Amino acid sequence: PAEDISPRDVFIAVKTTKKFHKARLELLLDTWISRNRDMTFIFTDGEDEELKKQARNVINTNCSAAHSRQALSCKMAVEYDKFIESGRKWFCHVDDDNYVNVRTLVKLLSSYPHTQDIYIGKPSLDRPIQATERISENKMHPVHFWFATGGAGFCISRGLALKMSPWASGGHFMSTAEKIRLPDDCTIGYIIESVLGVKLIRSNLFHSHLENLHQVPKTEIHKQVSLSW
Repeated sequence: PAEDISPRDVFIAVKTTKKFHKARLELLLDTWISRNRDMTFIFTDGEDEELKKQARNVINTNCSAAHSRQALSCKMAVEYDKFIESGRKWFCHVDDDNYVNVRTLVKLLSSYPHTQDIYIGKPSLDRPIQATERISENKMHPVHFWFATGGAGFCISRGLALKMSPWASGGHFMSTAEKIRLPDDCTIGYIIESVLGVKLIRSNLFHSHLENLHQVPKTEIHKQVSLSW
């Protein structure tokens, strides 16, 4: 490994919404989160005393509960700021329908130095996404870049996350997302690939609900980083 890291070095942000606290989060709290409470931070949009009793780190983002571009970007902005504040080495984002195999995740991350520029995940498209960057009211600039799909989970090293700060910290993330008019995971890819010129490292160990999980052989399941349903 490039460095010895422990689960305490990893910040896993789980994005959810109040209406899924029971339907989706309970399953995660009964399984992988229960064994990894210290490294898991749940980002939601409504107060829930029950949830706070079950999970150690619950953050009410005060973002809208709508599944809109703005609401999703609002949550990602809070995830980013909380990670920077935590001082941890790795930021990983997953959704509330992801099962995370933490041991495999830590093993994967330990093969990269957290001080270098690392962005790892799986694209959902088979080509770079095309976007239009709004430079001013009437000036547009076409850009294309790869991004890791949020629904499969992705990770970013602290070294890279710090470089993203001018476009991602505080309110900057939401204004960056508005500039390209794309969702939160695309905006992350835009900042990293298009603005900073760092390439996405693809990993087939991350899986989103867009894939057919039957294609992962049963004997290989324990080697995957994330699964989804």
